Amino acid sequence: MADEQNLDNQVPEENEEAQAEVTEDLAARVQSLEEQLAAAQDQSLRTAAEVQNIRRRAEQDVEKAHKFALEKFAGDLLAVVDSLERGLELSSPDDEAIRPMREGVELTLKLLLDTLGRYQLEPVDPHGQPFNPEHHQAMAMEESTHTEPGSVLKVFQKGYLLNGRLLRPAMVVVSKAPAQTPPSIDEKA
Repeated sequence: MADEQNLDNQVPEENEEAQAEVTEDLAARVQSLEEQLAAAQDQSLRTAAEVQNIRRRAEQDVEKAHKFALEKFAGDLLAVVDSLERGLELSSPDDEAIRPMREGVELTLKLLLDTLGRYQLEPVDPHGQPFNPEHHQAMAMEESTHTEPGSVLKVFQKGYLLNGRLLRPAMVVVSKAPAQTPPSIDEKA
């Protein structure tokens, strides 16, 4: 009978130890699964954010492609505009022999500029404005007492913007302050 009591006492102790091991194993397994779930959720959020970023970038690329699709074509047409403007500058408006041709060139230039304007191509004619290196290309500097330094004195070639983005800079002459002349010998005395 004493053996039976010993066996009865040992069984609950072994059961408790086995239950403790099973509980620890289950807790470790739950901990491991919770970590895997958190990692999967984090990866899912990162993937969703990346997909959203890719979609947004693609939309921006398509918008830019629509906006600036005419950039190369418009750039090529600027040489035509320059030639028509140069022809008008060189012809005399008072000469009766070329008046009909001059009027035709003026109308053609106006039609071309109106057409380019409908496609958001805007001229940059900075005469008299402060020099802006983002829109102007300085070809020379010239001393001037009539304008403040850093102003555009002459425009060799107009610049153009396409939808607000620079297509071609304006080629300009920029004013600078007159050089200080050293006093002459007579002024020193």
